[in-house]
Amino acid sequence: MKKILAIVLSLVLVLGLFAACGTKTPSEGDGNTPVPAEKLKVGFIFLHDENSTYDKNFIEGAKAACETLGVEYIQKTNIPETNECYEAAVDLADMGCSLVFADSFSHESYLMQAAKEYPDVQFCHATGTQSHTSDLTNFHNAFAAIYEGRYLAGVAAGLKLNEMIEAGEFTADEAKMGYVGAYTYAEVVSGFTSFYLGAKSVCPTVTMDVQFTGSWYDETQEKEAATKLINGGCKLISQHADSMGAPTACENAGVPNVSYNGSTKSVAPNTFIVSSRINWEPYFEHIIYCVLEGKEIDNDFVGTIGTGSVELTEVNEDVAAAGTVAKLEEVKAALEAGEIHVFDTATFTVDGKVLDSYMADVDTDEAYTPDTEVVSDGYFHESEFRSAPYFAIKIDGINYLNEAF
Repeated sequence: MKKILAIVLSLVLVLGLFAACGTKTPSEGDGNTPVPAEKLKVGFIFLHDENSTYDKNFIEGAKAACETLGVEYIQKTNIPETNECYEAAVDLADMGCSLVFADSFSHESYLMQAAKEYPDVQFCHATGTQSHTSDLTNFHNAFAAIYEGRYLAGVAAGLKLNEMIEAGEFTADEAKMGYVGAYTYAEVVSGFTSFYLGAKSVCPTVTMDVQFTGSWYDETQEKEAATKLINGGCKLISQHADSMGAPTACENAGVPNVSYNGSTKSVAPNTFIVSSRINWEPYFEHIIYCVLEGKEIDNDFVGTIGTGSVELTEVNEDVAAAGTVAKLEEVKAALEAGEIHVFDTATFTVDGKVLDSYMADVDTDEAYTPDTEVVSDGYFHESEFRSAPYFAIKIDGINYLNEAF
């Protein structure tokens, strides 16, 4: 019964997304002729494999969506951000895939190259920036408002800090978190800033150190980065990097950990609190429906908590502060109702000043020229002008230990 209810709920979410699709007749553009389910093949390109929490999250979503809808799928794993991505995309198209998806930022240019050569195939890409300015009708970007999930995870972190302060483990002015980040890209900066602001909303004295690794997946470096942060006085660690390195370091040191892309409780049962993640299954089902019905795929899709695209894992109540689950439900409801804006400019400063204007590089060019005002109505409008994050501001309270990446 639970499985049936889950499938029904999934279909309801997808139908809501599907209703937003445009309709094109075959004469209006290539690649919009309906494809029967028994003939549809979907190709997936993943940067790593299931050993990466990032890619595992995509792989599981792809499998679930295709099995729910009864379509054939082909997966290519460990495809680097090089010409191998183009070759993989071409191979999938030549194998009869009507829909091809790639999951990593720098896959984008290679996927676009394939899209130009295969106009009858739909190509979709996560975290990219170019679909809304390209003239390719068969190339699409997608992301989610994960900053809301990160904010919620930060609330859980802040509550844990408060509990530790009240227990006398350290003082309020020693409430420092650490964050293992892959790169200084906007996606990472937006993520750790929203996490910090969530923690700060309940623990106002919190600060945060960030250590970058220069790699999406390097277990040794991530473990070393987390260890450095712990040795530097950080009382809780989170991450935007894809291995079990940081959670393992936390478990070894007995330091609470908030992870990303899925639960790390299996390797850190005594320190894992919660994880935020993008649930890609609704998007995958959405784009498959579009191809099945000959509908136009969204040019630049943003999933939300409301569409089931932003989630938290189950809270590990053996580690989390008392009352965490109830507080997260309260904040989640406020986010969905628009009562809380993650990047409310009244909640942070930049060089001691309130941010009242910011020109973001939304229409990305080679010079990363700022082109769009994104601050209005008292908050920074993240992921509203394109799906991929563009919050790249260093706010007060967050200290970068290195900036080489």
